[in-house]
Amino acid sequence: MVDRLLVETATVFAIDMPLRFRSIRQRQGMVWKGSAGWAEWSPFLDYPPAEAANWLRAALEMAESGFPDPVRRSIPVNVTVPATDPITAYRLVKQSGCGTAKVKVAQAGQSLADDLERVEAVRAALGPSGRLRVDANGAWSLDQALTAIRKLSRFDLEYVEQPTAVVADLAKLRRNLRLDSIRIAADESIRRVSDPMAVKRLEAADVIVLKVQPLGGVRACLRLAEELDLPVVVSSAIETSIGLRAGIALAAALPTLPFACGLNTASLLSADLVTPSLQASGGQITVRDITPNADLLTAARANSAVSASWASRLADCWKELDRVDAK
Repeated sequence: MVDRLLVETATVFAIDMPLRFRSIRQRQGMVWKGSAGWAEWSPFLDYPPAEAANWLRAALEMAESGFPDPVRRSIPVNVTVPATDPITAYRLVKQSGCGTAKVKVAQAGQSLADDLERVEAVRAALGPSGRLRVDANGAWSLDQALTAIRKLSRFDLEYVEQPTAVVADLAKLRRNLRLDSIRIAADESIRRVSDPMAVKRLEAADVIVLKVQPLGGVRACLRLAEELDLPVVVSSAIETSIGLRAGIALAAALPTLPFACGLNTASLLSADLVTPSLQASGGQITVRDITPNADLLTAARANSAVSASWASRLADCWKELDRVDAK
């Protein structure tokens, strides 16, 4: 049984990001301890209650149900490179110690030339044997995607994540690129749609990207992975280590894990709530339990205005969960 009072008195945090990640310069959310462990609820600020409620469902699972038993104790991960300049991109990859990198492309206000320079720098940092993937977050049209991917393909891409927003266009793109042996991964077409199974029906992707909070919890993700029956990459939603722990639990519980996961994102925040953070060593994150550091929790506590806004969001999401569960 969920103790709503406990959740409603949770700590609201606000942590800056040194580099802009898409349009985000600060991560906010709520954390609390339930009967099974610590939970994080941190839907992005522009997400309405109908979407943010699913994130709350995932947080309640963290707090009250815990995680499934793991089948592995170490998770291979990539370094995530924001849409930054080539020098910074090169440095981030070199410092990470990871053999796989995911590079953000198609950033608003930037050009394909910017993407090519950034990806070239990342390939140089990885060396010829490193694995390199790019993520457009659905920003390209079908024609733009074909042009961009064919130019980027000289850097030996492992896959291209969500190149277009529409599932039917993903399917067309995948057919067009089949001779080039370039994989397509679906992210938003899984987590921000009413019918994620369309990806399977239309044969629109070779890989699926699952994120625990947006999809409603670890167990919901495991069910979806079984239904879609495609290779899975588990990624973060740029959480603190408390939220990352749920993604690591999912990656640890999947029957197979053929690709490195996008869970090495704690370094994108200027601070964390856990010491040591859930960060990679040698391209791997060890599966372990976490507890917040009291001093870090205090330092990250949001001001009264931000806390009040999250209390209001929480009330709206409780109503949404009640509405959905009453159906």
